[in-house]
Amino acid sequence: MQDRVFYSSCAGFVLGILLRSFFLLNIYGVFVAAMIAAFLIFIFSALYANKIILLGSIFVLAFSLGVARFHMADNPALEIFEIKLGQSHVYTGFVVDEPDIRETNQKLVVEVTAEGGKTKILVTIGFDQKFKYGDEVAFTGKLQKPENFITDLGKEFDYVNYLRKDGVDYLMSYPKLEIVSSGHGNKIKNGLFYVKEKFLEKISFAVPAPESLLLGGLILGERSAFSADLRQDFVDTGTIHIVALSGYNVTIVAEWFMKIFASLPRYFGIGMGMFSVVLFVVMSGASSTAVRAGSMAVLALVARATGRNYDVGRALLLAGVVMILFNPFVLVYDVSFQLSFIATIAVIFFAPKIQKYFLWVTEKWKLRDMVSVTCACYIFVLPFILYKMGNLSLVALPANILILPMIPVTMGLGFLTGFFGIIWY
Repeated sequence: MQDRVFYSSCAGFVLGILLRSFFLLNIYGVFVAAMIAAFLIFIFSALYANKIILLGSIFVLAFSLGVARFHMADNPALEIFEIKLGQSHVYTGFVVDEPDIRETNQKLVVEVTAEGGKTKILVTIGFDQKFKYGDEVAFTGKLQKPENFITDLGKEFDYVNYLRKDGVDYLMSYPKLEIVSSGHGNKIKNGLFYVKEKFLEKISFAVPAPESLLLGGLILGERSAFSADLRQDFVDTGTIHIVALSGYNVTIVAEWFMKIFASLPRYFGIGMGMFSVVLFVVMSGASSTAVRAGSMAVLALVARATGRNYDVGRALLLAGVVMILFNPFVLVYDVSFQLSFIATIAVIFFAPKIQKYFLWVTEKWKLRDMVSVTCACYIFVLPFILYKMGNLSLVALPANILILPMIPVTMGLGFLTGFFGIIWY
């Protein structure tokens, strides 16, 4: 019964978020449905009767909560900023994320506070100055609203909601910008980003570009300034996922932490493992795939600490629901979130079923598992990629089979390069 309650609650909540993402539902009608469902739950749980009605009521209540959660997050743009569109104006705000370094420019997410609320502006700027998370900046320019656009493959990219999921409502291109002061961000994040910067700096000393950029992406999810041609090569070969930190990379790091702290006293080692995974996810930028993989690793450690069986399918669902609870926009508008969950479902449920077809592959270095998992992910993810991006790579499957076995070795040696570079370059 507990399993049914869990799955009914998760399904109802996710469905509520999903429908509210596309349709404007009457919040008062949803509130009435929630009250009726709560009343039925109280009655039938007390009587221990009619489980179908009880589960249905739980589903409706969770559905209503999902709709309400999206409704709370779906705030219209503030009038105080809307009236300034297209006009040159002076703004002051704080850089709330690491700068996104591109080939020809850098992008800053700046949170600006005004009367009645605050908003985030994506500022595109040149390389005249170096910015960091936590900088207070003053800038003068014209606010613009983001617009959807058509990609080279003829697909419409929902740029408006892509930015909206991160709370960004406006754009500004090449304003006059200066740093007012620094060090205003979260102290822990400031420290983690400082360590990350020094680590990547030592890697770039020892390894030339563009290999150093790739290594930074593998280990820490660094959003590197790859050239357009090189990035397109990754897309064409279906290996673009290794440029940014994927769930596979986070899983490898989580396993390292578990092994490192395995020799410590049980609960202390598990606690240190959980703490390290969380810090690593924050340091890497807390992308959807990293958060999902980190959440599942933490849940595995919790299960180990409590002595309970770790149900990986339930852990995946719980991680997804928690992420959607914190940011309901990721369900529909975050492609990396969607790809990550589709691929993980393939690994958990489909890969074991097709492994029997790869008995001819050697088990050395876990090559058989690697091949079956790669094929399962490719089969599951391909329809989604074709629908969302319209891109079909004929060499993606063999390319990934050849590359993925080398990722743990590359990450390990890259980590040692950066670590010992900090001690003695």
